[in-house]
Amino acid sequence: MEVILTEDVPNLGHMGELVRVKPGYGRNFLLPRGLAIQATSGNKKQLEHHLRQLEEKRARLRSVAQDQAARFENLCITITRQSADDDRLFGSVTNRDIESALAGAGHEVDRRKIVLKEPIKHLGIYDVELRLHSEVAASVKVWVCAS
Repeated sequence: MEVILTEDVPNLGHMGELVRVKPGYGRNFLLPRGLAIQATSGNKKQLEHHLRQLEEKRARLRSVAQDQAARFENLCITITRQSADDDRLFGSVTNRDIESALAGAGHEVDRRKIVLKEPIKHLGIYDVELRLHSEVAASVKVWVCAS
């Protein structure tokens, strides 16, 4: 099945690209969520017009993400958790915890944009990457302290 992507999809392609996907993935995931449209002959003809519009949309989203990244430049957040004597946490700090701490600081960020290689399980200071756009990333310092 061929589809035209209307938004960037990780590990698949960028906005405006014509990609071939399995029918179930396109029909059950991409099309209902508005991430793609079917690549019919009429849609292929309109693709050139849509590419200009999509490029403008991509530029707008990139500028919004760059403005957001500038606000996160020197931001530090503190998360308190119970810990053992050897600085290990009872539990862990995940991207949901970081999302709620950022919301408490007045910054709304989707948790899927917070990149953690693995959950934080020790006390300390961590640099956490925020992928605000496919081309824009920001870094936030997260202080994990004992309560």
